[in-house]
Amino acid sequence: MLKIGDKVPNINVTTHKGESINLSDFKGKKIVLFFYPRANTPGCTAQGCNLNDNYSKLTSQGYEVIGVSPDTVEKQNNFADKFGFKYNLLADDSRELIDAFGVWGKKKFRGNEYEGVMRTTFIINEEGIIETVIDKVNTKEHTNQIID
Repeated sequence: MLKIGDKVPNINVTTHKGESINLSDFKGKKIVLFFYPRANTPGCTAQGCNLNDNYSKLTSQGYEVIGVSPDTVEKQNNFADKFGFKYNLLADDSRELIDAFGVWGKKKFRGNEYEGVMRTTFIINEEGIIETVIDKVNTKEHTNQIID
């Protein structure tokens, strides 16, 4: 997993709107980059809605908010439309960005072990350097974890 002080990778990913973007496109802006397991699931919805409800608070502090999961563009678009998300969701179904950040791994749920996205948020500074890594995400209060 990438850590504090690491430079973010230079990878093109498609947004839920079908547009190609690269994290380098946001040089000069702070980024809240949150990785989540799957669109339209309870925890991911709670996290996405918490960030959306506090979007103006985050943008007023200079943050660009971007979500990433291994879902397709269509699934990400449906998720964004259903909840009215004001920020971009990246469809990383090839897992290129997910793997580059090192957030794919073994997880446990109800006693079963499987591989998937480890819910993690990276706060990236204006120069593209990771300043904070949040790996114990509180989905319902995530904005407070970012701002505090």
